[in-house]
Amino acid sequence: MKQSVLKKLIVIVGPTASGKSDLAVRLAQKFNGEVVSADSRQVYRGMDIGSGKITRLEQRGVKHHLLDVADPKRSFSVARYQKMAQIAINQIRQNGKIPIICGGTGFYIKSVAEMTSIPTVPPDPILRKKLEKNNSARLYKMLEIKDKDSAQRIGHYNTRRLIRALEIVLKTKKPVPKTASVPLPYPVLTIGLSVDREKLSRLIAKRLNKRLRRGMIAEVKKLRASGLSWKRLENFGLEYRYAALFLQKKITLSEMKSKIQIESQRYAKRQLTWFRKDHSVKWIKHPSEANKLAASYLRAK
Repeated sequence: MKQSVLKKLIVIVGPTASGKSDLAVRLAQKFNGEVVSADSRQVYRGMDIGSGKITRLEQRGVKHHLLDVADPKRSFSVARYQKMAQIAINQIRQNGKIPIICGGTGFYIKSVAEMTSIPTVPPDPILRKKLEKNNSARLYKMLEIKDKDSAQRIGHYNTRRLIRALEIVLKTKKPVPKTASVPLPYPVLTIGLSVDREKLSRLIAKRLNKRLRRGMIAEVKKLRASGLSWKRLENFGLEYRYAALFLQKKITLSEMKSKIQIESQRYAKRQLTWFRKDHSVKWIKHPSEANKLAASYLRAK
């Protein structure tokens, strides 16, 4: 393969349940690629069904990187993801293949595709433990008082990012520095999957039923038995949060399903808001459109 082709990077983005993983596999098969996952929950071992981690069968022989690389009992930072993703991309290129980043965690993708600089404040386990005792609404208010801009950038629901921001603010006594980005020295093709609201709602409902049939509740029980606290499980968001609340008998099964559906739709909206800020994203309505975009991109010098 030509050296110019190896200096290429394809990124697949889009809202949850839109079909990103399947598209990434199709492109990898057609254009000799390997996939780098960009999902903040799929990095954890044992979090398979609730996170929608692609199965071996669904991978269809395409090698995937950055799945099952972290212990769910320990925090996994964006800085660590960035470093591991860069190593994976280099390995893929050394193997003569095209790296394809796929996922819905916008900050993970931005950290690699735009070489974002990450604050170097080291984790403080004791401080994090104290902060984890608060729910996301309380964490948001705490951060808003000390660093309103960061609070608004992160939003009310991303517990882990709120905790990390508070950690930086409390340790440095300064607002979280705005991340600086450096363009990569080669072009990047970012393809966004666009799905209308009604269809996405149906896809989310269908996916939830599938996860429940596959044993999502049993998976959360197993994670709890392995030593994860209820609070830690709730901090993983969406499926894990509401399954944990259901197992604690704080909500009914019907309430759990309704909460996951509603919050997944809200999450999808926040994802789209994030990705649409990047005007370089090529939005498509059907996966077949991605083939033409990728072929043209890989042919270009």
